[in-house]
Amino acid sequence: MAGKTAPFARFEWMIAWRYIRAKRAEGGVSVMTWISLIGVTLAVFALIAVLAVRSGFRADFVDTIVGANAHLTLRQNYNETITVTQGDQTVEVMRRVDTLQDGDALAAELRQIEGVTRAAPIVRAEGLATIADRSSFVQVYGITQADLLDVPLVRNPQDSSGSLEDFGASDTGGGIALGSGVARNLGAQVGDRISLLSATGVQTAGGRSPRRQTYDVVYIFQTGRYVTDISRIYLPLEDAQSFFSRDGVHDEIEIYVEDPDRVEEWIQPIYRSLGPESFLYSWKDNEGAYLRALTVEDNVMFIIMAILVLIASMNIISGLIMLVKNKGSDIGILRTMGLSEGSVMRIFFICGAGLGTVGTLLGVILGCLFAIYIDTIFALVNYVAGGGVWDPSIRGIYDIPSKLELEDVLLAIGLSLSLSWIVTIFPARRAARMNPVEALRYE
Repeated sequence: MAGKTAPFARFEWMIAWRYIRAKRAEGGVSVMTWISLIGVTLAVFALIAVLAVRSGFRADFVDTIVGANAHLTLRQNYNETITVTQGDQTVEVMRRVDTLQDGDALAAELRQIEGVTRAAPIVRAEGLATIADRSSFVQVYGITQADLLDVPLVRNPQDSSGSLEDFGASDTGGGIALGSGVARNLGAQVGDRISLLSATGVQTAGGRSPRRQTYDVVYIFQTGRYVTDISRIYLPLEDAQSFFSRDGVHDEIEIYVEDPDRVEEWIQPIYRSLGPESFLYSWKDNEGAYLRALTVEDNVMFIIMAILVLIASMNIISGLIMLVKNKGSDIGILRTMGLSEGSVMRIFFICGAGLGTVGTLLGVILGCLFAIYIDTIFALVNYVAGGGVWDPSIRGIYDIPSKLELEDVLLAIGLSLSLSWIVTIFPARRAARMNPVEALRYE
């Protein structure tokens, strides 16, 4: 009979099942079985939860950036010669210019490049917004209403009040849009008037005097990215050009492409259509340090969680070694009845691999449920902790994001099954090589 048994025959599964569910009084290790099962389940659950939050955080981080900011930004720096009259002498002076003299035409040319979905010339500057006795430093974007309506997270923000239809309307005194953080700092609401102060005022004998102008708040938006909401103000383009002394010129052109994740592919085609005085930078250049930190953190977290799965799998080895020791006489009897080494090895392999497989499946179910209902779970934790668990001013986003991806789930399943099955082989081989004579000597 030895050597003629088909691999993983029915009786092998029956014996393995009996060993797994055997109680300690019967020579089994039910406690170790439960410990091994729970350990693998929790490890896989933690791995899937971490991968889902990692993917969600990266996706949310990218979406909140490219949804409210340009994928590529074009600026120009060039030298310009001007004529200056001093008394009865006329001299030529070289000055550095960093504005776009014909931004509309250049933007129209950029829109013709394949893959470029939008190109909008804007004015960009800094200022101090005030209302009553409250103030806040802001980044001011001068933009047309049509171009502002094309900014995804301004047109469809997480939360908003007012209407973009009133942006720049003359009957509202030049309506402007505020980020929710700016509005909160100023205590401003739709319909309030705020003052904007700029250092680019009129040059006088005593120096440059600041310029001040009041505007009506017609729209307040929340993009979901703290650093944007806390500093962003949109002004109508003509008002911004007048206020910041940019008459007829623009500071930069915001360029949007079809796939912001592959934004590098458009840099060279755009450069080929521009002069040497132009330079581009992408959203990845602005957020490069943050993205690299996320990548390093992703890799480190995956390694840590993989080690956790390995540690949980080691419990299977401990349980199987104890099972082999307790079932020594049974192994001897089975061998004398004609059972092959391969059958014995497969019986104990089924015991260990079965625990790893069941634990993996349970962990996948728990991990997927956690990823799907993370908002509810987070709200409960925040409530129990009394609030303040998540500070958006530190983390840059308002909620814990989660994105359950099939690739991450398959990765967790593959890692857990491979580790739990591999570690099972060693105690199973030990059981198969046990000498039946030695096993039965003291029986």
